[in-house]
Amino acid sequence: MAVKGEEKRYISSEELKKHNSASDLWISIQGKVYDVTDWLKDHPGGEIPLLDLAGQDATDAFVAFHPGSVWTRLDRFFIGYYSDYRVSEVSKDYRKLVAEFVKMGLFEKKGHGVFFSMCFMLCLFMVSVYGVLATSSVLVHLLCGGMMGFLWIQSGWIGHDSGHYQVMTSPKFNRLAQILSGNCLAGISIGWWKRNHNAHHIACNSLEFDPDLQHMPLFAVSSKLFTSLTSYFYERKMNFDAVSRFLVSYQHWTFYPVMCFARVNLFAQSILLLVSKKKVPHRWHEILGVIVFWIWYPCLVSFLPTWSERVMFVIASFVVTGIQHVQFCLNHFSSCVYVGTPKGNDWFEKQTMGTLDISCSPWMDWFHGGLQFQVEHHLFPRLPRCHLRTISPLVRELCKKHKLAYSSVSFWEANRLTIETLRTAALQAREMVGPVPKNLVWEAVNTHG
Repeated sequence: MAVKGEEKRYISSEELKKHNSASDLWISIQGKVYDVTDWLKDHPGGEIPLLDLAGQDATDAFVAFHPGSVWTRLDRFFIGYYSDYRVSEVSKDYRKLVAEFVKMGLFEKKGHGVFFSMCFMLCLFMVSVYGVLATSSVLVHLLCGGMMGFLWIQSGWIGHDSGHYQVMTSPKFNRLAQILSGNCLAGISIGWWKRNHNAHHIACNSLEFDPDLQHMPLFAVSSKLFTSLTSYFYERKMNFDAVSRFLVSYQHWTFYPVMCFARVNLFAQSILLLVSKKKVPHRWHEILGVIVFWIWYPCLVSFLPTWSERVMFVIASFVVTGIQHVQFCLNHFSSCVYVGTPKGNDWFEKQTMGTLDISCSPWMDWFHGGLQFQVEHHLFPRLPRCHLRTISPLVRELCKKHKLAYSSVSFWEANRLTIETLRTAALQAREMVGPVPKNLVWEAVNTHG
């Protein structure tokens, strides 16, 4: 804090931009500049969100992800005032909406959905285990495998919600819910998920910074990826070579088959992070939880009488949970993408531009787990999913006021748009005579769709 009588320090945008590295990291929040270099390693949301918005005004992102109680903790990092601080009309309205939701207590009212989901998950688990151990019917065993996959889908929704806000009565119980639903029950490290998901939210649909769009060599949602862009999340170049070109050329045919077994990648990514040198909060909790999964699941499968039934059970569980992996893709694959660093001063615009809602009846909300209101979720990630349908008209009206796109289509239409996006990129890949386009004019002329 500035000492009384001391001359105020003003920092321009040019000076702020210079401090954009892990060893020298400044950000601006609501007209004040903070040096968070030493806080980087302790930031609960990980280092990636801070690095992505380093040297920028990050007010809207901060408002989206932090409760009011965190504001007082910023004082120790304060170093001066942002002389070029400006607030767009969109941001003003967005912040007013956040303040309104706070007054209404929506961020604190979580409903009973999590309790019912956990009870449902427990029933699914018990029935699946009982079906394997107590029956000899091949059909029952197949259905039990499917139920296990459906259980993983529900555990994914719980893990997602508990990673964004506290679904339990205390942080410790919330952490327990994360480890049980993610690591122990599904074999997915909640630490990996939070690292990946936070980066996705901050850099929604940036081809270089959003890991949810970085699926080379299997998928490319845009011909812009054909220039072998660098993934700043995975810290590697996404090479568009002959193998990538071949796989991408048929991606609209391979999309659903790959999604059926996408869980294998999540298993691998979880393990790779846990054995890496990257910082993982509560690493041993994470490792122990994953070990628990790799004990009980293979053990359960081993009780099946034949190898054919064991393979059938595993495939059934993977294929059913593949529905959720498709759902993850529908909200973003067919939306607008961009190349470059995420910006802090167009938060509302980028989130709405890169996100697609799925329209459905209220009785189907359980199936989508909150992702049917993905635009609302991206704008208000701390808001419990039971309120997303309530606030949807307000978000739609705000988009209309500022002439911004608000995309909402049916589940089937979202699938069609996703496949069409993949097909367009696939045809562009086929028409290339080399690993990269000849030039921008050539690419524009040969664009389909």
